[in-house]
Amino acid sequence: MPINEKYDLEFTPEFLEDYKKLTKKNNLLIKKFSKALNLLADNPFHNSLKSHKVDTISNDDVFSSWVTGDIRIIWLYNKELKLVIVLLEAGSHSGSNKIYK
Repeated sequence: MPINEKYDLEFTPEFLEDYKKLTKKNNLLIKKFSKALNLLADNPFHNSLKSHKVDTISNDDVFSSWVTGDIRIIWLYNKELKLVIVLLEAGSHSGSNKIYK
C-alpha cells in the first residue's frame, strides 16, 4: 500500500502579507484559510478547492484554489523540489482588486 505523502507549503512574503490583510480580526476567514491550506497540502486538486490553471504573463503553470466564494489562493509547484507548493498570493476573485484575470 503506497504512503500518501503531503505537499510542503512554501509561503512567499507576498502571500503572507495578503493573508495578514485579509484575515485581520476575522476568525471565520482564518478557519477557512486553514481548511483550504490543509486540503492543498493533502491534495491540491481536492474537489472542494476547485483548483484550476490560470493565465499569467509568465509561462509558469500557476493555479488558483478556492478559500471562500470570493477569496482565492494563487500557487505553483516548486520546480526543483518534489512535493512543494509555493503560495504566491491570496485575494479577491472579483472586483477591481482581483488577483488574476
